[in-house]
Amino acid sequence: MSLHVPVFDNVRVLVIGDVMLDHDWYGDTSRISPEAPVPVVRVRGTEKRPGGAANVAMNVAAVGAYSMLAGLVGEDDSASALERLLAAASVHSQLVHVAGIETITKMRILSRHQQLLRLDIEEPLPVEAARALVKDSAQRLHGVHALVLSDYGKGTLGDVSALIGKAREMHVPVLVDPKGTDFERYRGATLVTPNQGELEQVVGACADTETLVRRAQELRRSLSLDALLVTRGEYGMTLISADASVLHLRAEAREVFDVTGAGDTVIGVLAAAVGAGQSIADAARLANAAAGLVVGKLGAATASAEELRTALADAEPVHPELMHEEQALALIKAARARGERIVMTNGCFDLLHAGHVQYLGQARALGERLLVAVNNDDSVRRLKGAHRPVNDVHARAKVLAALSAVDWVVPFSEDTPSRLIERLAPDVLVKGGDYTVDQIAGGDSVRARGGSVVSLPFVQGFSTSSMLERYNRGSMR
Repeated sequence: MSLHVPVFDNVRVLVIGDVMLDHDWYGDTSRISPEAPVPVVRVRGTEKRPGGAANVAMNVAAVGAYSMLAGLVGEDDSASALERLLAAASVHSQLVHVAGIETITKMRILSRHQQLLRLDIEEPLPVEAARALVKDSAQRLHGVHALVLSDYGKGTLGDVSALIGKAREMHVPVLVDPKGTDFERYRGATLVTPNQGELEQVVGACADTETLVRRAQELRRSLSLDALLVTRGEYGMTLISADASVLHLRAEAREVFDVTGAGDTVIGVLAAAVGAGQSIADAARLANAAAGLVVGKLGAATASAEELRTALADAEPVHPELMHEEQALALIKAARARGERIVMTNGCFDLLHAGHVQYLGQARALGERLLVAVNNDDSVRRLKGAHRPVNDVHARAKVLAALSAVDWVVPFSEDTPSRLIERLAPDVLVKGGDYTVDQIAGGDSVRARGGSVVSLPFVQGFSTSSMLERYNRGSMR
């Protein structure tokens, strides 16, 4: 199954929860202090970043979705710094400033990618201010495609049952990153994402995966959740859904530098993907890939849509049966960076025959990579009639991808591939048969970019239509 990164431009995600500021100092250490048995760090730099729910909002914005954030802060310099950082990252913050409290701040001392010390500035958030924030947030749900409740146990989300009910009433998916042992307050949410340790605090120790799945399913049912996603560190993730299906996702990280904020990335990407219309299973796959990217970075990091597309493209086998056009874009970009010439052709390719094979070989010879755009089943029916295609798009793609001449196969749903050609921008566009160069759909777009359009003759005596006619007459040999 080919996973793709959706277009997030029109997706609106609202994040509510415990916001904080991360402030790091980093440098080299080579000696122990004469004053106490502690390392001396010579500070080389400092960095401030949004943390907690604010980091979730950063991850939503990083993939290109419209990110909104609501939370409580103090009337201090940390709050001002947090708002500046959020604005710079295109997060639309709606932070409530509360007099008499300090903005939650985590300060870390790091050396050689390792934390040596963390200092936390925090105090209990006023209960009435938290209740008012959550109540007011119900008015922010109009036009929202997903709601994230990012709970770090600081007090912002003490009572969210009414908000969850309102969101579900408005058909807004609710995704919760939980904290503590009282999961009852998340009842009715769409998805809850505990890590394994948090889950075991609620359901008890799980000695094996079978026990974990069984107890997670029982918890999901008892809380009327659509799904439960358990993040399991080096063991990946496990998704337990209402239809009793279980999806195990292996950890995608190639090298782990820092797990700080990985959970924020998971729920941020999940929310954006669900808001874009992806199934929870596909959204979980995408979030898993994003988590694999951010743990390879230092600090609470994010993953962009472009990074995700490249990572998914790199993860695909050499001949995937059928890929989404976003994935094709990433592969084309990588191929061009290597100086490779991209050739593109299209067709139904319903019954693959010797004429097709020769034609595709000639097309491949015009460059280093051949992309075949194949009409999906509805498109074939419109062009060829209700009795076609003989083979569905997955079967046709599987046969095409098995040919040594073909590198990538991408489906399209329109009657012509003009839109797809415009988007993929091949260097050479090829079509076979009786078409003249001027008649080839998408040719103008290719020539306008400086590419070339080529018409190749089909091998005489071979066509799907004639093969079917001979078969129907009983004369196939």
